Amino acid sequence: MGANTSQVSDLSESQSIRTLIGPDAISENEPFWNQLISFTFTSPTSMFGVFDHLSVSLIVQNNPRSGNFGALVRVFLSRTKELKISTECQDQLFIWQAHNALFLVRCLLKVFIREMSEEELHLQFSYQERAPGTYGSRYTQIIFFHYVNSFVLTTVTTLLVLLSYQLFHKEVLREGLIYSYLTRGRCLSLTSRLVKTLLYNFIRQEKCPAATHVLQTQSDGGGLLYGLASGVASGLWSVFTLGGVGSRPGAEQDQNPLPLSNQSLLLLLVLANLTDGPDCPNPYRQAVTCFKNTQDSSSIPSPQPHTFQINFNSLYTALCEQQKSDQVTLLLYTLLHQNSNMRTYILSRTDMENLVLPILEILYHVEERNSHHVYMALIILLILTEDDTFNRSIHEVMLKNISWYTERVLTEISLGSLLILVVIRTIQFNMTRTRDKYLHTNCLAALANMSAQFRNLHQYAAQRIISLFALLSKKHNKVLEQATQSLRGPLGADDTTVLPDYAQDLNVIEEVIRMMLEIINSCLSNSLHHNPNLLYALLYKRELFEQFRSHPSFQDIMQNLDTVRRDSVFLLSFKHSSVYI
Repeated sequence: MGANTSQVSDLSESQSIRTLIGPDAISENEPFWNQLISFTFTSPTSMFGVFDHLSVSLIVQNNPRSGNFGALVRVFLSRTKELKISTECQDQLFIWQAHNALFLVRCLLKVFIREMSEEELHLQFSYQERAPGTYGSRYTQIIFFHYVNSFVLTTVTTLLVLLSYQLFHKEVLREGLIYSYLTRGRCLSLTSRLVKTLLYNFIRQEKCPAATHVLQTQSDGGGLLYGLASGVASGLWSVFTLGGVGSRPGAEQDQNPLPLSNQSLLLLLVLANLTDGPDCPNPYRQAVTCFKNTQDSSSIPSPQPHTFQINFNSLYTALCEQQKSDQVTLLLYTLLHQNSNMRTYILSRTDMENLVLPILEILYHVEERNSHHVYMALIILLILTEDDTFNRSIHEVMLKNISWYTERVLTEISLGSLLILVVIRTIQFNMTRTRDKYLHTNCLAALANMSAQFRNLHQYAAQRIISLFALLSKKHNKVLEQATQSLRGPLGADDTTVLPDYAQDLNVIEEVIRMMLEIINSCLSNSLHHNPNLLYALLYKRELFEQFRSHPSFQDIMQNLDTVRRDSVFLLSFKHSSVYI
């Protein structure tokens, strides 16, 4: 095969691959391995092209006799030991061979994980008689996982493949061989280092090196060392980015221009969300929830065993810039929810608009997002609005010409008023499309958290608050009328289930209406003089509230609103005698 293999189809049909998956054992000292891992094409995006269905069956059938998979792993480990020396000597042979060997390991792992259990995968490392001086099966696996964690820049995707067993199980995997290797023993000591490296990969947002840059540099006389370094970078990028370099110039890199950042983030989230073991907590979750700012000079030792320091400003900037992907939103939610150091830092920022605006844009385009992304964005707002300082400060930040808000031209509006508009729009979308009770509840909870600190609401935001109440009132009357008609009509055998449905719908709508009344009441009670636009909108549509004055579910809050309204009418009459009440 060797240098003559320049595309995936050549590799899948080569005699070397057939020998690898055949029944004959191949010692790791054989020259065969140098030939096998000396192919020159860029690793493809899909690994399925390397092994066809016939090859898959042969791998599973023959490896127990040949043990060639374990030999391949040991070949990879032997090449990794030479990487530092190879770099210092400007010799990229071992770098390319380690890259290619890891690619083949990943392809075979994906086959094994699809076809067998973790216990059977464990045996794939050990099939083959042990010769004197060779590694035992368990030692080989431990060393492999240790190098995977140490050599993270080229093995992020391999770790993701190893952790993909959950995809093939309906129940949550709480224990397993792969889990134990990653959370105990030698890998445990690398926990904080791995998490920190993955976070910095996400922070740096580095793009793929151009595949043609090496040739251009060398032809322009840029120097052998610089050209070699660029070539090594391009080669290493391709193994952990699933072939992002040069596989299809332009198209894939445009869709995924930050492959290392994205893959590192995915791996970080997978590790942090592994379930706790029966006898030990998840160390990666501990590391994610307790790391500190590099500017933190506190001498108080952390009780957590896997804490480390990272630049919060750089992490905050990356979180603000990359919120279009749901995995970044999940990371932000995880940090706000579980890392008190990061939450305190974020809430102390004076440029919160850089973080809040991307979240609002996600909610504004709710019809284009999956429900999980929308929920995460909404819960992030809910966490932020639990802080009174945040609720006050967002009304002091003025924005101009929000391009993505297309329903109305907003030449100037506060961040707080924009947040209200987007949340109300999300509620209205949910009422007409998804009808998710919990989405309603979370949206209204965020507004309720903010309501006491509403300040100088934009005229359009005030109108939309009253318009939402009008929509709820109309819906309430419609359901009430349907329920009344069903009581008057004859009940058939299948009609007995109608009444409970109407009663349930009515209860849900009345809960939402009460929350809206509480939001309006809280705003007017705490900051009446700061919100003339809401007061005018309320007086203009005061007939909407008449029907609820005698309703037993709303009498208490309506009495308070009437008191506030009478006081406001007096104040307005005194200040503007020409206002028609």
